[in-house]
Amino acid sequence: MAVLRFKLRGVPEDEADEVRERLATHDFDTYETQEGFWRLGEPAIWLRDPEQFTAARRVIDAYQAERAELLHREREAQRARGEADTLGRRLARRPLPLLLLLAGAGAILALSLLPFLGLGR
Repeated sequence: MAVLRFKLRGVPEDEADEVRERLATHDFDTYETQEGFWRLGEPAIWLRDPEQFTAARRVIDAYQAERAELLHREREAQRARGEADTLGRRLARRPLPLLLLLAGAGAILALSLLPFLGLGR
């Protein structure tokens, strides 16, 4: 019976490709499922042989640790160069979504408090 090894929902395509490559390099017998037209399925990489689960887990865990370290180093390099994407930069680049969010939150707050503010009269 096949066993789920790696879920692909929300995974960047480059990471999914690298996981596929690592599993193929280590000769794991895998297949993939897609989420389908209605997005009801689980996009994932499955192992056909459940006895390979532990070995595949070690391979994927090692890859993810390498990837996390690489992304951390890239982020630190961007921060050192002053190019890191900060909240202030994102707000300066796109202020309209923040303003709409604040207006919506204010409207909900006003509608929620309106009955209580009228009780004091």
